[in-house]
Amino acid sequence: MKGESRRDFLKKAARWSVLALLGGVAFRMAGKPGAGRRSGMVWQIDPAKCIQCGRCETSCVRTPSAVKCVHSYDICGFCNLCGGYHQPGAKDTGTGAENQLCPTDAIRRRFVEEPYFQYDIVEDLCIGCAKCVKGCAAFGNGSLFLQVRHDRCWNCNECSIARVCPSGAISRVPSGRPYRLRGQG
Repeated sequence: MKGESRRDFLKKAARWSVLALLGGVAFRMAGKPGAGRRSGMVWQIDPAKCIQCGRCETSCVRTPSAVKCVHSYDICGFCNLCGGYHQPGAKDTGTGAENQLCPTDAIRRRFVEEPYFQYDIVEDLCIGCAKCVKGCAAFGNGSLFLQVRHDRCWNCNECSIARVCPSGAISRVPSGRPYRLRGQG
């Protein structure tokens, strides 16, 4: 540092300090979303404990919620009247909005053969309200259930849905087995 003035030295020191500060801020912010994935744990809903209260839609920090409806085709048969698709007591089994439970049209009905239909979830439209899940559990076979979609979840260290879940259905699970199907432990 021979021949370097005090002013040059202070300028260099200030530049390095700013770079170190920016690097620290960037490192800290990069660690926020998905921080739990590095620890090997993720948030998930236990379908056996879920009571379809609707809080997944309103309490998630993501808009729309990272919780989505999942359809287990292994459990579900093809039918004409789906308890998760149609309003209870619907007189008409058509696809009109007045006959559907889902407020966002996230369940699509596709004809298979007379009199059977297949019901598919359009995940981008699903808001995690659980109306279809509740209808399926009450009038169907329980093939619709809610799951946290980890490609959408920030994996907050303190899940806001888990804090308000009245049934304690949301907990941390190993990231190697992040999805729970109905009937699995």
